[in-house]
Amino acid sequence: MHELSVVFYIIDKVEKVAVENNVELISKVTLQLGEVSTVIPEYLTDCWKWARGKHDLLKQAELEIETIEALTYCEDCQIVYPTVRYGKTCPGCGSSRTWLKQGTEFLIKEIEAS
Repeated sequence: MHELSVVFYIIDKVEKVAVENNVELISKVTLQLGEVSTVIPEYLTDCWKWARGKHDLLKQAELEIETIEALTYCEDCQIVYPTVRYGKTCPGCGSSRTWLKQGTEFLIKEIEAS
């Protein structure tokens, strides 16, 4: 389970932003997480709930996760299609000359202070 190390990474980044902005309490952190990022949202949330209690700055901070849909581009017919539904093979022409356009992202979108 690498979600715990991901949570520690998030906390480190959030704490640095808080220090730079003289923030004493964070109320919410919003993440954008790609559908095929290999991070399991439920595990990430569980790890967050445990780890936030170890940091005064984050004791009550909510973690919100926004999903970024995985999309794949076909080089042969130039369509973009949902990766999770169709995989690597293009549903339009059957080509395997495709590449993942989005869906692996892991971004801290917003930090709310109270």
